[in-house]
Amino acid sequence: MAKPIEWGAARLRATRDLAPDVRLFEIEPEGAFAAATPGSHIDVLVPIDGRPQVRSYSLVGPCADGLYRIAVKRPPSSRGGSVGMWRLAVGDRLTISAPSNSFELGHGRVDYLLLAGGIGITPIYTMALALGRAGANFRLLYAARTRRDLVLADDLAQRVGGRLQLFVDEEGPCIDIAGEIAKLDPRGELYVCGPFGMLEAAKRFWREAGRPPAQLRYETFGSGGSFVAAPFKVRIPRLGVEIDVPANRSMLEALEDAGVDMIFGCRRGECGLCVLPIVEAPGGVDHLDVFFSAEERATNEKLCTCVSRVAGGCITLDTSDRTPIQRPNAV
Repeated sequence: MAKPIEWGAARLRATRDLAPDVRLFEIEPEGAFAAATPGSHIDVLVPIDGRPQVRSYSLVGPCADGLYRIAVKRPPSSRGGSVGMWRLAVGDRLTISAPSNSFELGHGRVDYLLLAGGIGITPIYTMALALGRAGANFRLLYAARTRRDLVLADDLAQRVGGRLQLFVDEEGPCIDIAGEIAKLDPRGELYVCGPFGMLEAAKRFWREAGRPPAQLRYETFGSGGSFVAAPFKVRIPRLGVEIDVPANRSMLEALEDAGVDMIFGCRRGECGLCVLPIVEAPGGVDHLDVFFSAEERATNEKLCTCVSRVAGGCITLDTSDRTPIQRPNAV
């Protein structure tokens, strides 16, 4: 089990739509305000299907006024987190964690390249503001499907000027990630937050350029995946269970609901704590993690239960170190 989160009470102070499907939430903690560093996120207990579920959201901006700001995109394929957030009204009480950071911005580097895709701009936005205030040498490349999806772009243009370059898929051209890496000083660092495909491309080009792995830092922001989200079944013969996974729930959540004592951490396919071995997957696996390499995912030997899915049907997994446990709220 992951380290327990320390929760605190908060209130939704205000909301503002940045785009038709992106909403900014201003959250005021009722206890002591904890300062956040660029790249930080907070966890929020979001009501989903009548039950509170943990969702993580990057903080937008330095939060110097005592308010936490997060931007929540509501995609058509949402598994419930964004839907629950969008149902909140100003004045509603929330339960949140203090800020934590698994996407730290290094200070004093000779050069920075910031790469954001879609809603992945939220932590990158905060980094860009911090680097601008510090007078650092950096470039920010921000890509989205349409101009409407370029949330925070106008504000960024005013604050960082020519360091910002925008890319719109429907207008072209796309970001030449390999070429942009080549422009980066050998001592520079690359920070990436965006869709799965963007991150995979950045990792591959970084590796092919012979750049040090420690100078590439990234955070995932979800993915539509290769398959349309559909319900499927998980069989674990060792435990004698067969579990239904709804389209709007992750495999990890369904296993937890069924009483399987799972180990987990990030819930974003980054840490690898929730990995289970695959016994059989006739329908194919949609690996949406960044924990495994592309070569490891291609073997279909293991998966991250927090993000991976199958295209309907059934998948058989093994779990030698977990046992079903009795929980009062198990379903």
